[in-house]
Amino acid sequence: MSHGPNGEFRSFFYDTRDLTPFLEGYVRTPVRGLTDGFGDAFSGVLNGRNSAKLSVAGPVPRLKMLSNRQAKAMHEAVFSSTEPEGLLALARMYPGWAGLCHVMAGLLTYKHGSYLRASELLRRGLTTRIDDDASQFSALYLGRVVTRVEVAERIEVPVLFSEESVFLALAHCLREMGLIESALEAVVALPPSLPSALARCSAAHALGRHRDVVVWTEGLLNTDDLSAALLLIRARSQRARGDFESAQSALKEVLRRRKTSLALKNDALTDRALLALDQGRRSLTPRSMRPSPPADLEPVELIRKDAEMRRLWENDFRQLGGE
Repeated sequence: MSHGPNGEFRSFFYDTRDLTPFLEGYVRTPVRGLTDGFGDAFSGVLNGRNSAKLSVAGPVPRLKMLSNRQAKAMHEAVFSSTEPEGLLALARMYPGWAGLCHVMAGLLTYKHGSYLRASELLRRGLTTRIDDDASQFSALYLGRVVTRVEVAERIEVPVLFSEESVFLALAHCLREMGLIESALEAVVALPPSLPSALARCSAAHALGRHRDVVVWTEGLLNTDDLSAALLLIRARSQRARGDFESAQSALKEVLRRRKTSLALKNDALTDRALLALDQGRRSLTPRSMRPSPPADLEPVELIRKDAEMRRLWENDFRQLGGE
């Protein structure tokens, strides 16, 4: 939660902007991963583009006439390169463009799955100041560049080139490298949105900061698959804190919406079963509570009384027998 303009609390997962850089997110499954890869390759063939290049929403923007040589070289490197070396060569050739070159090279490397190198390039680009020409080129031509970022486990979101695309990609790289604390620091300053909330809560949950996850997701409802995935993280943090009733409510909200992804519903059902096991129950119904075990001293006391009565009976029998 964060403070709004009038002092009220505002959920950090609710984006109030009219236009956001996020396209429709989706849950990655083994089958869908294969079909998505085939779809990208097929559309790339139809559009005359190589799937190893940076993805673009729609056609590649045309370079304006009378553009300077730096813009021409950058346009060629961004939309035609399949490897980051061309962009890195431009960074050495034009120092005022170096920051933008490193960022684009980092996004291209991230697309190829080289997380260590991508994180180094992205961090170098973010800390290097660019000149006005490079900034103008970014505003004119890079708005259609799309980066598919994994914001949580199996949850991917296509993000148009923006602050969010760079920092979310960097956070994913850091998570893959095991630098969870640094990944959390990379996304805490981003504007509120469901994708950044997923990246933030994923890192916090991995760090064991379950109270923060619960506070950050207070009031969340299942409106789409991204919010359902965030509710799953909330339920797991509540379960880790021992708040089983609230965890059950969060899982119930995941299962409420009929069009929720089947993979997320299966995860919610699995978490419900684990929740029941944590409570020592066969199900989540009130009647399934196991009765409390009897006190350990009670059977011991009964055994002692039986032994005493037997000893008295044996003494009386001996006296009757004249012993």
